[in-house]
Amino acid sequence: MANLSLIVGLGNPGKEYAQTRHNAGFWFVERIAEKYGITLKADPKFHGISGRGNIEGQDVRLLLPTTFMNLSGKSVVPFCKFYQVAPEAMLIAHDELDMNPGVIRLKTGGGHGGHNGLRDIVPHLGPNFHRLRIGIGHPGSKERVSGHVLSKAPSSEQSLMDDAIDHALSRLKLLVNGDIQQAMNQINAYKPN
Repeated sequence: MANLSLIVGLGNPGKEYAQTRHNAGFWFVERIAEKYGITLKADPKFHGISGRGNIEGQDVRLLLPTTFMNLSGKSVVPFCKFYQVAPEAMLIAHDELDMNPGVIRLKTGGGHGGHNGLRDIVPHLGPNFHRLRIGIGHPGSKERVSGHVLSKAPSSEQSLMDDAIDHALSRLKLLVNGDIQQAMNQINAYKPN
């Protein structure tokens, strides 16, 4: 498998969204930047915030689109084209309604699964990138989804999500070095405490 050269976190820009469930992908990338001392700065050319650094021996770029979720492709697509990042060398971290808080899954390929951020990326880059799906739980009915993803989780759920993200972070070496299958086995076996 190709080594990862780009890790993207999906979310919405701005302080009012920073702690909302829809920003789970942002949280993952922000923790990577913190752990590996990578400076994230505004990258207006690509409608995002980006950084570059050494992660476990690999040269990896980080990207947080600042276009709002539904327009994520406006940032990710030109970024990938400019830096010649193949889909197989990209990981996109995003929130996942169909999994409970504390559940985290790594998968490669597939459709957008109704996720608006992915819906805006897949038609342009194809489906063959890796996805880190961070469970945020489902509110129970379709009508309540928007309010759910744009609200803050109670602290009990937040700590489950944080622990799951930390677990994935501890497997980053496998991920960036292209050992996707082993990373998948270890990340997907995670059980919340």
